[in-house]
Amino acid sequence: MADKELSFWEHLDILRRVLFRVLGVWFVLALIYFLAMPVLFDKVILAPCHNDFIFYDALRWIGERLNLHDDFFTEEFSVKLVNINLAAPFFIHISTALWMSVVTAAPYLFYEVWKFISPALYPNERHGVKKALSLGTVMFFIGVLLGYFMVYPLTLRFLSTYQLSSAIENQISLNSYIDNFMMLVLCMGLAFELPLVTWLLSVLGLVHKTMLRRYRRHAAVAIVILAAVITPTGDPFTLSVVAIPLYLLYEMSILMIKDKKKNDEDEEDNDTSDETPTEPESPAPNAGEEGQSAAEESEKVEEIEPSPESTPEPAAPSRKTQAKKRNKHKKVRRK
Repeated sequence: MADKELSFWEHLDILRRVLFRVLGVWFVLALIYFLAMPVLFDKVILAPCHNDFIFYDALRWIGERLNLHDDFFTEEFSVKLVNINLAAPFFIHISTALWMSVVTAAPYLFYEVWKFISPALYPNERHGVKKALSLGTVMFFIGVLLGYFMVYPLTLRFLSTYQLSSAIENQISLNSYIDNFMMLVLCMGLAFELPLVTWLLSVLGLVHKTMLRRYRRHAAVAIVILAAVITPTGDPFTLSVVAIPLYLLYEMSILMIKDKKKNDEDEEDNDTSDETPTEPESPAPNAGEEGQSAAEESEKVEEIEPSPESTPEPAAPSRKTQAKKRNKHKKVRRK
């Protein structure tokens, strides 16, 4: 915990500075991306539209190595976009630069969050939160890369070649392409935050390991449905590309959190160890004090316990009492 306690307005002032710094980083990155957008658009954003994209080359290489002649591995693919809105290129230019700045500024955002909450945490809590934020940053970028290199190209190739009728020619607009591109890439990045979200829920006591294990089958079905929504393709390969990583993330979430009973036992042990009073140790007495206290105790014992010499002996009965007793015995015998 921080040594200095801050007031509400001081916390609000620190939060205001954090927001200004994050917005400033976003603005600088968005300006850089805006200036470099013509190159980024051709080399990065529109790359899945061309046949020489790295994922399409990998599929063809797999087909050649495994001697697969299916169209999924051998088909040549390219998409030509059209623009049907006059102001669409300008607004897409700005929005794409902003979205790319948000994605690439994620590590700095997590750093500012950590810097803001770390003074209010204990040392053991700091270690756990720092570990969770680092893992969340790495998993977010893994999800973004998976969405860019695998999920979106597969979705684009399926939807662009799907025909409802031979009389209808598919012409993909620029707005439709950018909307689906941003949605799928960001959704995959957020989906890979599942372990972090599960860990936070376990800290709040809402979920635990036993519950996640119990509903493992239900989670598998839900993951398959979610993968089918994200990638609306008919082939099992594309479905498994999204479903398998999500299920592995679910299993990773089970390994990351602890069971509820174990947490309760640990808390009870900590409470009992804190509540047990510790008796203060008395200072060791000196040699002179020990002798004096021993002498005083012996004197008290002598005063309380009388010596056997001082105890009076019982007096012998007189002759009158003895004669009375004899007369009583005689009367009893006569009767």
